[in-house]
Amino acid sequence: MIGVSLFLVFLVLMVAGVPIGVSMGLSAAVAIALANLDTQWFGLLAVPQNFYAGLGKYPLLAIPMFVLVGIIFNRSGVALRLVRFAVSIFGQGPGMLPLVAIAVAMLLGGISGSGPATAAAVGSVMIAAMTRAGYPPAFSASVIGAAAAIDIIIPPSVALIIYSVLVPGASVPAMFAAGMIPGIMVGLAMMIPSVWLAKKHQMGLQEDSMSRPPFWESLREASWGLAAPVLILGGMRLGWFTPTEAAVVAVFYGLFVGMVIHRSITVRDLFGILRDAGELSAVILLVVALAGIFAYSLSTLGIIDPITEGIVRSGLGEYGVLILLVFLLIFVGMFLDGISIFLILVPILLPIAAFYQWDLVWFGILLTLMVAIGQFTPPLAVNLMVSCRIAQVSMERTVRWVCWLLLSVFCVLLLVIVFPPLALWLPRTLGY
Repeated sequence: MIGVSLFLVFLVLMVAGVPIGVSMGLSAAVAIALANLDTQWFGLLAVPQNFYAGLGKYPLLAIPMFVLVGIIFNRSGVALRLVRFAVSIFGQGPGMLPLVAIAVAMLLGGISGSGPATAAAVGSVMIAAMTRAGYPPAFSASVIGAAAAIDIIIPPSVALIIYSVLVPGASVPAMFAAGMIPGIMVGLAMMIPSVWLAKKHQMGLQEDSMSRPPFWESLREASWGLAAPVLILGGMRLGWFTPTEAAVVAVFYGLFVGMVIHRSITVRDLFGILRDAGELSAVILLVVALAGIFAYSLSTLGIIDPITEGIVRSGLGEYGVLILLVFLLIFVGMFLDGISIFLILVPILLPIAAFYQWDLVWFGILLTLMVAIGQFTPPLAVNLMVSCRIAQVSMERTVRWVCWLLLSVFCVLLLVIVFPPLALWLPRTLGY
């Protein structure tokens, strides 16, 4: 009954519009109080203790830094320079601008690790250009919203950091390395239907006002942005700094590029940048802290074991349970962001992974791919919502285009399920 009360209060608060972090914290506090009726106030001491314990983890220090990095690079005009460089490589014509948008989103994913931030940065540059070239706004919004979902997979990913904090057997470097190949595969898979749809429906036939820039000039302008992922990931691999220290290095690198190289950020801009980063980081970390109380109530009150027992003894078998989890995560991903999904479901799913002896790094990449699919699946897709707002179209108009992109990413998910080395080869090769 306590477990039922926990989930019932949580769902009621969510339906009432209460923020997800507050919903988790309040429902967990109610469950803890009900379980300690005789010593109610003493039992409720677990709430502040686990609130602090949820934040007292060293890898979490990287989150506000990577959030700040993403905002700095978005404000410094790096996205526009990367777009010019990509156009100089792929040129123009039917299907080329969508390909450019996806490639730039992959590059920005190696800097900020935030899907909505990338959707805003790339969408503000590419949607207008694609509209001038003759692409329907709904198609442009679909491509940008889907491409931004890659950022949850390609390192540095805030969601992968959260997963590594929740799962002791999956370190941050291992998760970053494991996400590299599947992330690139997702980007390449999205390019295929994007180009095919553009050619089939004869999009982009009008002359684009953005002429093809010279290759070497655009490469020189984009070189500082291209070097950022190399600095972040290469420095971690060479042992120069840890993932948390890499985030701090990336902040100073971004400030140097924005204030000294491109001179698109001034001292006056710093207050607004730090304020936006502080607000977003506070929201993320508050959700993490409140989710710690929720996870404590799940484990301490014995709620996880019956759920795990019911799933593994359902008769579905290993692959049947895996398919069930695929559809569950994709469905939940339509309504919640990746961080919230991990904080709510990973404590419940870990015993299932342990029962079937799944590799925890591989399992984390699977969960991330499932969540990525949900983030651009209508009706409530976070990334798609941002791109549709920029394109000024309703989400309903994107369904005919998004379904093809969803299918392409789903194929990558199936490949990673069938061939686990796609996710595990690189971390094992690097010794993580």
